[in-house]
Amino acid sequence: MPFLDLESNLPASHFSEELVNKLCCVTATILGKPLEAVNVSVKADLLMAIRGSMAPGVQLVVSSIGVVGTAEQNKQHSAKYFEFLTQELGLTADRILIRFYPLEKWQIGKNGTVMTFL
Repeated sequence: MPFLDLESNLPASHFSEELVNKLCCVTATILGKPLEAVNVSVKADLLMAIRGSMAPGVQLVVSSIGVVGTAEQNKQHSAKYFEFLTQELGLTADRILIRFYPLEKWQIGKNGTVMTFL
C-alpha cells in the first residue's frame, strides 16, 4: 500500500486530475503494487525552497511496505520517478527531491484494524 505525498511551489493548475492519475499508474508500475492500493496526495502553491532557491520544484515522499527498504531498490525507483516528474512537470532534476520511507504492516490502519491482520 504505497503512499505518495507530492509537495510543490508550482501553482495548483500544474496538477490536473489526469496528472495525478498518471502518477498513481506510474507508481503502481514502479513499485510493483496494484493500482487500487496506491494513495497519492498533492499539495501545490506552497512557500517552498529547495537547495536555498524558491524556483519551481517538487518534493516527493514515497512510503510503502516491502519495496523501498534498500538503497538498490530506491536507486531504481528514484530514476523512474525523476524521469516521470521531469517530463510531466518540465522541471530539471536539480529541482526535485525524493524521500523514501519503508513501512511495516502494523503501521497502516485499514478497515478498523492494521494491515498485519488483513
